[in-house]
Amino acid sequence: MKNIAYLGPRGTFTEAALLQLKTAKDAHLIPFETVTAVLDAVRNGEVDAALVPLENSVEGSVSQTLDELASGEPLVIIDEVAINVKFSLMARPGTKLEDVTLITTHPHAFAQCRGWLSTALPDARVVPALSTASAAEEVSDPASRYQAAIGAEIAATHYGLKVLAHEIGDNSTARTRFVLVTRPTTPPEMTGADRTTLVIFMHEDHAGALLEILTEFSVRGVNLTRLESRPTQKQLGDYYFSIDCEGHISEQRVGEALKGLHRICAEVRYLGSYPRHDGVIPTMHAGMSDVQFKDSDSWLSNIRKSGNS
Repeated sequence: MKNIAYLGPRGTFTEAALLQLKTAKDAHLIPFETVTAVLDAVRNGEVDAALVPLENSVEGSVSQTLDELASGEPLVIIDEVAINVKFSLMARPGTKLEDVTLITTHPHAFAQCRGWLSTALPDARVVPALSTASAAEEVSDPASRYQAAIGAEIAATHYGLKVLAHEIGDNSTARTRFVLVTRPTTPPEMTGADRTTLVIFMHEDHAGALLEILTEFSVRGVNLTRLESRPTQKQLGDYYFSIDCEGHISEQRVGEALKGLHRICAEVRYLGSYPRHDGVIPTMHAGMSDVQFKDSDSWLSNIRKSGNS
């Protein structure tokens, strides 16, 4: 890949995650200010791929990413990466901790540092920014009204700031998962430790609608690793489902589940099958292997031809 976009500016956790991917080794990395701008750059051909945050172990999914992938021209996920998220409080050189009364950072970062802030800076006010790095960039301006920013420590290096406090997150094990997306393409080869992402729209809301969707996975032994509803933005009570499941679309059990969903749903948007960052191999239930699916197909075909089971 020649050009890869990411949620910028320089110094974001997204940049740190992107640098861990082999794909980025020889690529030109281009920062964009918003998730929408990042994904639009892929859609219009300005870049070959883009890395965006999808979910955090503390704050949950990034709603803007989910909504952007669920609408507009289709995109697919071809890879993922997860990194530990450690936050620092940074300020212009000469600023002391007791000088800080106004802080800027991304809302997810604020939520994950709320406990530390209430103890160390109880009177400080926090104003949201587009990203933790843009917050650091803003604070680096001598004319800025903010005394400090919360973000990745690498941002302090990028923007010439001094770290006033290290690792201020309330949860030391916090991790964020990022996905690499491209325009629709052939899925990566199956590894045995894969994940498939889908967006599902119901025909209409009715009793048992979610159960019908879940049954298509359950009866084929496909485990879900993430399931959440998001408003379609059409009217109150109208939702779509964003789903991650174990397995690859080339597996019979996953493919059969998708065919079942296609029959009962208004739309099934396939967002890719790709290697899991944690390398976890799913547990295969009895009767759910590709060999057993093919054997069942042959058995049924024989009955249809000869009437003999």
